[in-house]
Amino acid sequence: MVFKKYIGDKSFYKTVFAITIPILLQNFITNFVNMVDNIMVGSIGTEQMSGVSIVNQLIFIFNITIFGAVSGAGIFTAQYYGKEDLEGVRHTVRFKLVVCAAVSVVTVALLLLFGEPLINLFLHDGSYDCDLGQTLIYGQEYLLIMLLGLLPSALTNVYASTLRETGETFVPMVFSFIAVGINCLFNYFLIFGVWGFPELGVVGAAIATVMARVFECVGIIWYAMAKRRKYPFFMKLYRHFYIPRELFMRILKKGMPLLVNECLWAIGMSLLSMSYSMHGLAVVAGYSISSTVTNLFNMVFMAFGTSIGIVVGQLLGAEKFEEAVDIDRKMIALAVFISVLVGAVVFIAGGYFPQLYNTTEESKEYAVYFIRVCSCFMPLVSFMHATYFTLRSGGKVWITFLFDSVFILCLNVPIAFLLFSVFHLSIWAIFPIILAMDFLKCILGFILIKRRAWVNNLVGQQELEAETT
Repeated sequence: MVFKKYIGDKSFYKTVFAITIPILLQNFITNFVNMVDNIMVGSIGTEQMSGVSIVNQLIFIFNITIFGAVSGAGIFTAQYYGKEDLEGVRHTVRFKLVVCAAVSVVTVALLLLFGEPLINLFLHDGSYDCDLGQTLIYGQEYLLIMLLGLLPSALTNVYASTLRETGETFVPMVFSFIAVGINCLFNYFLIFGVWGFPELGVVGAAIATVMARVFECVGIIWYAMAKRRKYPFFMKLYRHFYIPRELFMRILKKGMPLLVNECLWAIGMSLLSMSYSMHGLAVVAGYSISSTVTNLFNMVFMAFGTSIGIVVGQLLGAEKFEEAVDIDRKMIALAVFISVLVGAVVFIAGGYFPQLYNTTEESKEYAVYFIRVCSCFMPLVSFMHATYFTLRSGGKVWITFLFDSVFILCLNVPIAFLLFSVFHLSIWAIFPIILAMDFLKCILGFILIKRRAWVNNLVGQQELEAETT
């Protein structure tokens, strides 16, 4: 049977879902609460929702950069853990801590200095009669408070990513559940001023988010320290920050391109949003709604991508290369199949989600359109995401750099601006054109997977011996 090699046995699905479902649930709940937050803020006005959405585009760059920082070192974490080298794992965690702290400090400084002009880049007149000045004010108020949560968020990523890369996905999920519950509850209290709390609007939304991030950070660090015998790589973690020079350079060589890639990709996505914002504030609001909704369902293939990085990375570290190839092929097929089903559900239900928002009918129309277009491309994006994590698990970060961030900055963004400025196309035509360009990345990803250039053990015995000499 031609499809047999894409279908696993019971033990395969048991293993995959044991890792994927906690990650999926954690991210799903987080994004569900983000959607609830978005609805709450949107209920007090389109300007408020747009201001918060613009700031979240800027913070999105930080979040993705942190993701790149921990993921780059995480390639080595998974493989060291697969070789049962706890000191190697400990070194990678220290690397994550140093880089994430540096990224947090730099981001806070940049947003304090250039927050206002950056927000202004997204503000353009359109068919909807809106107050751009008020949108700017709401954005600035939200930004100043959100900056307080950046460092706790970075530390949470360091510990949560390390636990996941060593096979522990349940604990980060639990703390994430509690954190998003706190976020949602205090959003309701502080945005609307119920149960004796002050009515703070977007400021209240920011305070609730920071509270949740601080709790999640403190909680997961406390757990890691309390369970040091279960996770011995956390023991003596802060005794020093020495990292063997050769290992540091190897992580830098393999991990920094990933960090830069994620950062540039996030900047590209924000520039793409900026190009859409040129069509007016109603498009900004509609895009904010659609992004919040589609992100809720995109968590399916994102969770599978993370699982591929964990499972395949550990198999490569243990030098089980043929098993890694077989498992990877089946996981990609499973991710795409499930995304087809999810995409169909999102397309059918896409018209209902925007009705939950108290915004203009024009914004709702844009949102419905964006949601349904995105749902049609979900299987494509799922395959692309899975190939990305496969290549990354074997250390092929320069390849992912080229067809990820370089692609969006050199093709997607310029074409989006060109279609608007030169050809004067509407957002109705530009949006699906930009998404359809991902076909090129899928073709490239397929070729690279078939060539098996990603089948590498980054922490092989010879390299480890070189470290200790």
